[in-house]
Amino acid sequence: MVGRSVWDMEQKVRRSVFATGDRAEGLAVLEQVYAVQGARRGSDEDFSMRVSTAGVGPVSLERVCWQGAPAGGVGEHPGVLRVGHVLGGDVNISDGRAVLACQGPFLLPRGPYLSRWEGLDILSLSLDAAVVQDQARMLSGCETLRLEFTEATPVSPALGRYWSVGITHLSRTLQSGDEVMSKPLLQAEMTRSLVTALLHAFPNSFLERLRAPAPEPGPGSGSVRRAVAFIDAHLGEPIGLAEIAAAARMSPRGLQAAFQRERGTTPLGYLRSARLEAAHAELVAADPATGVSVAVIAARWGFAHAGRFAAAYRDRYGRAPSATLRT
Repeated sequence: MVGRSVWDMEQKVRRSVFATGDRAEGLAVLEQVYAVQGARRGSDEDFSMRVSTAGVGPVSLERVCWQGAPAGGVGEHPGVLRVGHVLGGDVNISDGRAVLACQGPFLLPRGPYLSRWEGLDILSLSLDAAVVQDQARMLSGCETLRLEFTEATPVSPALGRYWSVGITHLSRTLQSGDEVMSKPLLQAEMTRSLVTALLHAFPNSFLERLRAPAPEPGPGSGSVRRAVAFIDAHLGEPIGLAEIAAAARMSPRGLQAAFQRERGTTPLGYLRSARLEAAHAELVAADPATGVSVAVIAARWGFAHAGRFAAAYRDRYGRAPSATLRT
């Protein structure tokens, strides 16, 4: 049986919008969304707050717009890794050791922290910390790795921009039609992509582990053949590197090295290519008169971004996916 992680089962998209002009009511909602406690309750004069959330499985995107007198409180979310991005206004956060630079994307402390804000517009992504821990152990090949983030800001400005672009894309994806977002394969790939981006964008013990020399891979032909056979047999399921490596009876790092040596690509690269081929076959066989769309077929095979799917398809087949569907 293929191993299942907590995000592999189909889940409904969660969406909510809340707006209020009552300051006490707004602070109560912040306590639910951000676990902010002990916030000061000032005047309701010229106050307004709007909170919108969207999420699926272990992923949640929140946006809070706060207008009115300054406020503050104590926040804590030990089971969640949350990255914030201030879009407007001002926020000051301190974990008792340092004041965070809340410019661009920044990782919020998991332990107690003091916050103060004014005229705030903040977008934040929340990920289940246990899911991120499991992915870090799988990618590093170390089952005992203890994931710890050592700094709140990205490794480099380029990775900070990369993270921000990914969040913009996530926001659009979560607001897309439920027919697309209901696909288990798409949900799993979206979560893996976000977790991998988080692990590479912010300094942490996982990155330090990767800098250590990898063990020299042994003979891999049989293992690579087992990996390819497993991928081909489970192409439409939410599998990842952990499941592929287990089927190949190798560590994830060892399999990646063997796969690169023998196939000139990675296991996940081969998986994406095979899924693109499967999407092509479905487009060729589909009857456009039934109302089937390129987006639905792409999502069924794990492609969430329509533009990137179209570009990859055009590179591979020399035409747009919509042209294949119409013929």
